[in-house]
Amino acid sequence: MNPLIDDRLIDLLLDLERVEELCAFPYFADHDRETFGLYVDACRRVGRQVLWPSYVATDAEPPALAEGRVRLHPKTKDGFHQVRELGVIAANRPEAFGGHQLPITVSTLAHAYLMAGNLSTAGLAWLTTGAAHLVEEFADEAVRTTFLEPMLEGRWTGTMALTEPHAGSSLGDLTTTATDAGDGTYRIRGAKIFISGGDHDAAENVVHLVLARIEGAPDGVKGISLFAVPQRRPTELGAGAADRELEPNDVHVTGLIHKIGWRGLPSLALGFGDEGDCRGWLVGRPHHGLRQMFQMMNEARIGVGVSAAATASVAYHEALAYARERTQGRALGSRSESEPVALVAHADVRRMLLRMKSIVDGSFALAATTARLADEAQHGPEAGRPRAAALLDLLTPITKTFPAEWGYEANVLAVQIHGGYGYTSEYVPEALMRDQKLNSIHEGTTQIQALDLLGRKVVAGGGAALGILKESIDETLAAAREAGVDEALPAALERALGEVAALTAALGTAGAQGDLEGMLGHGVDYLTLFAIVIVAWQHLRLATAAQRAGGESDFHRGLLQSARYWFATELPRVPMLARRCREDRSFVDLDPAWL
Repeated sequence: MNPLIDDRLIDLLLDLERVEELCAFPYFADHDRETFGLYVDACRRVGRQVLWPSYVATDAEPPALAEGRVRLHPKTKDGFHQVRELGVIAANRPEAFGGHQLPITVSTLAHAYLMAGNLSTAGLAWLTTGAAHLVEEFADEAVRTTFLEPMLEGRWTGTMALTEPHAGSSLGDLTTTATDAGDGTYRIRGAKIFISGGDHDAAENVVHLVLARIEGAPDGVKGISLFAVPQRRPTELGAGAADRELEPNDVHVTGLIHKIGWRGLPSLALGFGDEGDCRGWLVGRPHHGLRQMFQMMNEARIGVGVSAAATASVAYHEALAYARERTQGRALGSRSESEPVALVAHADVRRMLLRMKSIVDGSFALAATTARLADEAQHGPEAGRPRAAALLDLLTPITKTFPAEWGYEANVLAVQIHGGYGYTSEYVPEALMRDQKLNSIHEGTTQIQALDLLGRKVVAGGGAALGILKESIDETLAAAREAGVDEALPAALERALGEVAALTAALGTAGAQGDLEGMLGHGVDYLTLFAIVIVAWQHLRLATAAQRAGGESDFHRGLLQSARYWFATELPRVPMLARRCREDRSFVDLDPAWL
């Protein structure tokens, strides 16, 4: 059976991120390495024994719309209930609200097994966690008391309702309205689309966190507010309201989106207030909704990256098993009458497998580092929180984008290794490839992440976050050299880091001089270059750990070879990409009429 993820890698990352030290933070004081291990093991068990066996069925038979309601596959419902029983939704939330106060570092790596097993089922829980956190953080006491407990228990699930049919990612152009009813509620009216988990029969209720514009609010993003809009509303707010009779809230499914991937999780078009009686409760301050929603969006961006890493990992293990078992062709130099060899005996198959492994290893290591920064930024010593938060902001676009973009390549390679069988539904790589493609679109496309990275993150505070990143990488360089890692690796990373610094300064100067196209036109190339360097850093961390362990086991040799591959094939692309960002204006200066 597919292991989904290599346990040895996850255990090593828990060691590298020194999760036992997190127990010194007061928020995590009731935990120790043993409780962390128990939770990871529980997620491994459910991912492998419950979710993965359901994957093919839930992909083949997606949710159906019947009489205005969405019906999930029975295995999706069963899987969600078991995920809910694990306490996944409330894993990181405070004990005061029924949570377990686990570190994000631990839950991120543990929940990867659930995403690997069946990301559509895990997605219901993941969305609810983010929505509940918004309620916890910004809602007033009455709304928090009413909504939070059933959401964290998974009796009510949550969504993020941002996108509108006419506006796409341009949230400043949304037209959903909110009218103050004078009774503590607002009347919501509008349409949303691509709302994952917007209706289903696995829970009692769905709470939509809706972006809308209060009548008279400023235009653009500055006039957006956030509302909690349940599918079925309580008749009054307060403790126990979720246990009393609920009434319809004029939220209707207007369409079921047919997707190429993530097919087990319904994506819907929704209408709010078509009958004039959709009631929502303001969450946080008026006109601050988008700023507040970014809490959930940034958490979701990291979640998408982990999902992408998990999806690539499952495909890697499928391809590896197939390549070891499938015999085809003869070894180079062998006679034609000799016995066929396993696919893995062919050098080009090993190339593809090593590339997949390198992408998976780097993706999980990056996710672990980002999660550790989130723990430090939220719960670490006060003096260190700004530093952790700055580096977290810088790495979030990469953590979302790298596993999605390179992970898709890994999934394509899994299809390639399966040959003719790869594009049939008899084998799972084609379904996993379909799933993976959505990760480059979810929670902001690659271009949006590039604009965030180059237009905001690297220039914020005069490049302060880049300075913090350099300090962190310098620590890794010193550790690698002390451990005896081949000097070619740290030396190459130092040179690449210098390229990033020089290019960032040049592009920043262009922007300061008013040439925004010159600065941001090659944003995706800049993000690609930046990601290559960041993942090289992660590979050097893994290689250092392997070297310290003696580098003698197959696992540690594999880590060292994975790092060598990344440094040999990807890092040399950095100077070329830097030149392209500086010099190429082929599409920047392109008149659309020429196309």
